[in-house]
Amino acid sequence: MSSKILVLPGDGIGVEVADQAIRVIDKLNELGLDATYEKELVGGASYDANGEPLTSEVLEKAKQSDAILLGAVGGSKWDDVERSKRPEAGLLGLRKELELFANLRPALVFEALASASTLKDEVVSNLDIMIVRELTGGVYFGQPRGIEDTSDGKKAVDTQVYYDYEIDRIARVAFDLARKRNNKVTSVEKANVMETGVLWRQVVKDTHQDFSDVQLENMLADNCAMQLVRNPKQFDVIVTDNLFGDLLSDCAAMLTGSLGMLPSASLGAENNGKRHGLFEPVHGSAPDIAGQDKANPIATILSLSMMLKYNLNQSELSDKVESAVQKVLSEGFRTGDIYTSENQTLVSCSKMGDLIIERI
Repeated sequence: MSSKILVLPGDGIGVEVADQAIRVIDKLNELGLDATYEKELVGGASYDANGEPLTSEVLEKAKQSDAILLGAVGGSKWDDVERSKRPEAGLLGLRKELELFANLRPALVFEALASASTLKDEVVSNLDIMIVRELTGGVYFGQPRGIEDTSDGKKAVDTQVYYDYEIDRIARVAFDLARKRNNKVTSVEKANVMETGVLWRQVVKDTHQDFSDVQLENMLADNCAMQLVRNPKQFDVIVTDNLFGDLLSDCAAMLTGSLGMLPSASLGAENNGKRHGLFEPVHGSAPDIAGQDKANPIATILSLSMMLKYNLNQSELSDKVESAVQKVLSEGFRTGDIYTSENQTLVSCSKMGDLIIERI
């Protein structure tokens, strides 16, 4: 049965990098993927056309698709738009309505790019970490929240809330992933000062009983941030809450030298062996270079590779995509964001797409 992919290019360079990913889909269809795709608007592009960053029609198409590939949303053009209609609200709406609670953020360092990191080559070369971030709970969604006037001055409140079932399901995703990798999970919280951290540690410990073959380590979030810079190769899978996941995944991202290289996946609950998912590059919309064919499409193409592996059960094709990216980089081809030497060949966004497709 053909797989249905909804492509949401979004804003800025999202349009250019999504186009290159679509070309990769076309190539993979020649190799047996059997996928159809449809493009729709989201984010600022949708707001400009429809007055909403995510229309009900596009949301319904997302629910009916097997997977969603997103480019990027946002830009200073929409800074003055009310919060509920800003481009980012479209992305948050997709995550919420599709119940995408597990955010997968790999931090991969291709050997050819080890020198692009600010850390020493031997610290980051061949680094491969997977950060599993809980995406629909925690302080970003907890109530009460807001800013109010009091007799002591203005007061701002954000509330960190977690239920045991939310922690259990994200822990299960992490343990499942670890079984397919190096069999180690590091659970990160602040049990020393936060009640949610105490509950997090206890629930993860209980869930671990169903995965006793996987090594479990508990670590405080501040120590984890330090260890990511000190000795990142000690980690395999890191599982953590929404706030710490946001911070630590960006910290881990810069170990690789460029956000333009990093993919991500947001997954829902498993149903008949499959998880509905949204796949997107970590980088933003970069409006300053939009339309100039300068963007790096690799993160989006690697996000497509994650879709193949975690959503469409096409691990062999996923490996072909990753191998093609590795080969192009080892041959010295670079987009501007990862170009560091005259010995390398500077290429455009579309040319990088050409090179990767030729090597698949």
